[in-house]
Amino acid sequence: MLRVYDYDNYNFSAGKTKRREHQIMVGNMSKMSKRTQIASCILGALALGNASIASADQLQDLQKAEIKVQKASAKSQEKINNLFEQSQELLAEYRNVIDTTEGLKVYNDYLANLVADQQRGIDSYQRQIDSIDETRQNIVPLMFSMIDSLEEFVNLDIPINIDERRNRIQGLRDVMTNSNVTVAERFRLVLEAYQTENEYGTKIESKTGTIEDGGQEITVDFFNLGRTALLALSKDQKSAWVWDNKARSYQKLGDEYLSSIINAVRMAKGLVPQDLIKLPIEAAE
Repeated sequence: MLRVYDYDNYNFSAGKTKRREHQIMVGNMSKMSKRTQIASCILGALALGNASIASADQLQDLQKAEIKVQKASAKSQEKINNLFEQSQELLAEYRNVIDTTEGLKVYNDYLANLVADQQRGIDSYQRQIDSIDETRQNIVPLMFSMIDSLEEFVNLDIPINIDERRNRIQGLRDVMTNSNVTVAERFRLVLEAYQTENEYGTKIESKTGTIEDGGQEITVDFFNLGRTALLALSKDQKSAWVWDNKARSYQKLGDEYLSSIINAVRMAKGLVPQDLIKLPIEAAE
């Protein structure tokens, strides 16, 4: 028991009584403290119970919130995955577009070069078209000059197929005055006549014709070795002649050439294979 002494009001005669009173009061206070402590414990227990209940509710709320966060995070991750896949698809499509664009650029450059080349050709043709009138004015006199030169050449040449060649030249003159024939066709015919004349110098031919000898017309087989030699053999193969271009007439040959000329005519007709033969050829000057 707690003892309390009040020295200010101490009365030694009645000291014992007062101390008892104080002891009683202290005992009563001790009882009251115990009650207060019990009440405090009860209140604390109630508070702890309420706190536990409150903590459980908060825990559930936190768990619910965490579940919501996890669901939201899952949805966000799914969106991220979808966006990533879409970005990969767009990246692949972009690369494909880039490759296609590069290919188209190369192809366009190729086409541009072709177009430029075609344009140069068109420009060239246009210039030629623009100069057609001038070309016609220059080419017509040229063709007349070519025909005159060809006719002069035929008259001076050895008479190989002479009638055929003269008729061809006359045909060219007729074409030049025919309004239904174009300038291009006339020029083609003139060039063709020159080509034919050129071929006479490389051919070996034999044809039948006639010559005059001593005022008589004799049927013969002609043989020409290009423009090098023109020979004639009578049908009975007993006489032969050679063309003398200076004298512009046929000169009769001796019998020593008959066998060679007979073989030459047969070779030209394809009756015997080609072989070496002796012919009277005038030496070149």
